[in-house]
Amino acid sequence: MIGHAVGANIWVIVVATIFTLIPYETVRLDPDRLNGLYRQLGEASAEDVVCRAIEELAVRLTHCERLWRQQDSDGLRKTTRSLIAISEQIGMTALARVAGDVTDVIDNGDSSAIGATLFRLLRVGERSLSAVWDLQDLSV
Repeated sequence: MIGHAVGANIWVIVVATIFTLIPYETVRLDPDRLNGLYRQLGEASAEDVVCRAIEELAVRLTHCERLWRQQDSDGLRKTTRSLIAISEQIGMTALARVAGDVTDVIDNGDSSAIGATLFRLLRVGERSLSAVWDLQDLSV
């Protein structure tokens, strides 16, 4: 980085290198939760529950983004709370935790934090859906 004085109190800064940050979220799945679900319900019923949960999570994650863009904090809070219950049911611990974080910042009224945590939720959600789907494919 090189600084050049242009006037008495004005500096122009030239940046030689630009870095692109690509957020990468680590997801955590609780395989014991999934295994317990399979033991409790049997393979066919457990697969049905997991598939329906994955579909519902995908729909609700999309709905969260729409509610945020519409500035509907009450609807967003309600939807993120429902994400917690669904994700915990199938062992998506990271998704449940981040959904709880979104709920907390909504309660605190910090609009910048809501946007930041919501988009983290969307990243974690996408990776969690892929991970549980892959895990389910391995167990079938």
